[in-house]
Amino acid sequence: MVERKEYLKSLIRWKDEQVIKVVTGIRRCGKSTLLSQYRTWLSKNGVAEEQIVSINFEELEYEALLDYKKLYAHLKERLVPGKTTYIFLDEIQKVPDFEKAVDSLYVKPGVDLYITGSNAYMLSGDLATLLTGRYVEIKMLPLSFREFLEITGQEKMQGFAEYLRYGGMPYVAAMSRTAEKVETYLEGIYNTVIVKDIEDRQARKESSPDKRRITDIALLKTIARYLSSVVGSPVSIRNVASYLTSAGRKVSPNTVSNYVEALTESYVFYPAERIDVAGKQLLKASRKLYIVDLGLRNHILPRKAYDFGFSLENIVFFELVRRGYKVNIGRQGNAEVDFVAEKNGEYKYFQVTADMSAKETFEREMRPLESIRDNYEKMVLTTDVLVLGNYNGIRVKNLVDWLLESEA
Repeated sequence: MVERKEYLKSLIRWKDEQVIKVVTGIRRCGKSTLLSQYRTWLSKNGVAEEQIVSINFEELEYEALLDYKKLYAHLKERLVPGKTTYIFLDEIQKVPDFEKAVDSLYVKPGVDLYITGSNAYMLSGDLATLLTGRYVEIKMLPLSFREFLEITGQEKMQGFAEYLRYGGMPYVAAMSRTAEKVETYLEGIYNTVIVKDIEDRQARKESSPDKRRITDIALLKTIARYLSSVVGSPVSIRNVASYLTSAGRKVSPNTVSNYVEALTESYVFYPAERIDVAGKQLLKASRKLYIVDLGLRNHILPRKAYDFGFSLENIVFFELVRRGYKVNIGRQGNAEVDFVAEKNGEYKYFQVTADMSAKETFEREMRPLESIRDNYEKMVLTTDVLVLGNYNGIRVKNLVDWLLESEA
């Protein structure tokens, strides 16, 4: 098993708190493994076996419990009187109306409840209404570069090259990697996400007033391919619809919006909105969408010459998310700041570029940061080792080294 230490620490911090712990993230990013590791930790720290109840709804033996009433009755019988019962429900979105069972368990004394899901739609609608203020979401991502190196034991630059090519899915890092094996594994993940998670989403939408459906998997994959090709560039529903029209597929903006939403709810793409740097106000202009794993991008767009800079930008975006920042794209006058990262009311500004050796490139990357008048940290991350240093308070750092830093 690949141990996800930071996520495990997070679960331990929330142990016995009166909130439901909801672990979310794309399939195969390690949610089930994390819960298994946490159950092992509980057993080693004085929790008896009968106090731990675990159900994975991907497993056939639990098919009878896909009825929320039967699930609730089954779990109610397993509660240990006078002690805390730790309940783990894996891929809970497969149970229609599961939130009714979850809510009833939550209000019972002596229940510590953990659930996982591979689709953000499970946290909308009835669940959000029923459980407002009652749950904490732990957003799980594929491996960071630091985790990837720890598992593979590679030298950092060789490891970074593989991380760019193969991505950070935990099993990819743990396997004996060949291009063919990684491609086959990622194809399985991608098809499962596109088909299974969309089906789970459809089932939940069936019982909601919103009946918009995903009926064309080929169209969904075409949109995913387009979004993969424009990672790091501003994108709007109008952009996507225009691309489809130019490719001979006329689709309404409402349909495009629904399909893009399905891809973000399945944690394939993550949005970054634009804000005005000076006023920190959200702008209505087009946003950017980053793909959760570069290995998946390389699968979706095989044999494509990528913009190296946008791949680096994608890695930095998710590293900031892992470190607990809310990440936006900044507009400073007519210029763009790649990332405005906020945590606890404090801001950091980042530019990301592969190469700064040309004078015009150096000036272009520095100019937006130089024009920001506040005193928050400003940084350029680059793989160009010849320009590292401090330039009037703006630090230029090696991107690979920055990824390996630990942030308290």
